[in-house]
Amino acid sequence: MGKVVMYGSVSVDGFVADENDQPGPLFDWLSAGDVPLDESGALKVSQASYDYTRPYWDQIGATIVGRHVFDMTEGWDGKPPSGVDHVVVVTHRPKPEGWDPAAPFHFVDGVEAAVAKAQELAGERIVEVSVGDVGGPVLAAGLVDEVRMDVVPVVFGSGKRYFGSVRAQHLLGDPDVVIQGNRVLHLHYLVRR
Repeated sequence: MGKVVMYGSVSVDGFVADENDQPGPLFDWLSAGDVPLDESGALKVSQASYDYTRPYWDQIGATIVGRHVFDMTEGWDGKPPSGVDHVVVVTHRPKPEGWDPAAPFHFVDGVEAAVAKAQELAGERIVEVSVGDVGGPVLAAGLVDEVRMDVVPVVFGSGKRYFGSVRAQHLLGDPDVVIQGNRVLHLHYLVRR
């Protein structure tokens, strides 16, 4: 089975959204360069960010998100983001009414079930876990292998935390990747077990 990686952009003080649930400048780095990150050409990053991010994106077989993110993005119109093959949505509610059954989205109840389903779908590829209220419980359940952060030079002061409501201590290894891009610092940690 592929690795389970918790990944997202984060403010210097540890937030993935402000108090109004807005990302503010957290994704500005995705347009702070001149190297196209995807085929759309809408995302342009520095060469350093491209060299770090593109190979990672190419390895993702499934992404796990919460229902909140799914609803905010309107399910990406049934097309997984960034070329991901499958999205697993953690939710206690049923699929939206009229949802296309052929769309590669899978709705499950609970983080353990989400990781199991995502690993089944991804095979040897990476299972990416969104940060916050889904990623925190996946980490707390001992199911995360790696943490990747795109640290953006902004301080929110309050908002939604990168690790959600995790209350216990979890040790990470020393960062084994530290890459500076334009308006972002890419960090990678292994989770200690």
